[in-house]
Amino acid sequence: MKKTGLKKYTAVIGAAMLMLSLAACGASKDETTAAGTAAADTTAADTTAAETAEEAEGGSSRLDAILEAGVITMATSPDFAPYEFEDISSGETTYAGADVELGKYIAEKLGVELQIEAMDFNACQGAVSMGSVDMSISGFAYTEERAENCGISDGYNITSDEEEQGILILKSRADELSSAEGFAGKTVAVQNASLQQQLRNEQLPEAKEEVITSLNDGIMMLITEKIDGMACAVDVAEQYCTNYPDLALSDFYFEYESQGTRILVPKGEDELLEAINEIIAEVNELGIYQEWVDEGIELATSLGIETN
Repeated sequence: MKKTGLKKYTAVIGAAMLMLSLAACGASKDETTAAGTAAADTTAADTTAAETAEEAEGGSSRLDAILEAGVITMATSPDFAPYEFEDISSGETTYAGADVELGKYIAEKLGVELQIEAMDFNACQGAVSMGSVDMSISGFAYTEERAENCGISDGYNITSDEEEQGILILKSRADELSSAEGFAGKTVAVQNASLQQQLRNEQLPEAKEEVITSLNDGIMMLITEKIDGMACAVDVAEQYCTNYPDLALSDFYFEYESQGTRILVPKGEDELLEAINEIIAEVNELGIYQEWVDEGIELATSLGIETN
């Protein structure tokens, strides 16, 4: 497929929207939030960009279908403040956080609306692989498995810390669980299909694995001593240590060099991936992702939601 950048498509957005209006065939939704507004939650569309892509004739790309439908669908697991979380303060469930803001920014740059589909973390990648959503933004790191099944964007939220993946433990067991040998035969919790699961498999093969749905579930299991440790990013672990004084980071760190957080798109959709990469480059250059993180922390704190 010949790659065509975002600039080509921004030039045809107006024409696409005009044709859509004249044909009276849009994305009909019970509730839609325009990109760039404060609320990011939308309900399922009668005609999604994914469905349009399946029906498109003449070899049209998924990006063409998104522009024609006027909607881009995004899967996320809203249980990871300040990056993606639920806001029910208005009496209705909307979604907020830095990754949600990134999704809205992408939609705004494409000139379309954002439709969020909330699901468990391990279901997000599957939704992308099956093509039932256009993209997933949910704190993904690069893994070989993801690269085999999905298109993976360039990195954003890139850190310089080469020891950013570690294991949360009870502070009282810090001496015991300070090395790879200390975790032999112990149970370490990981989210399914996560970077931490891959690192545990490769670097702690003698440890037992407990698959968890969310990090908050893992914290409760750790506090009640149902598991011995929980693998997660160090910055996330440090926040949990602040919130739970009985927890600490193990002296053992996974060997891993940060490549930033990634967006997943269906495999082979090179034009969509190129457009998203151009937008990510702009976000990185402007440094606005950290602003969204700070705003997410402030909002989550005001709602009584613990941040990671």
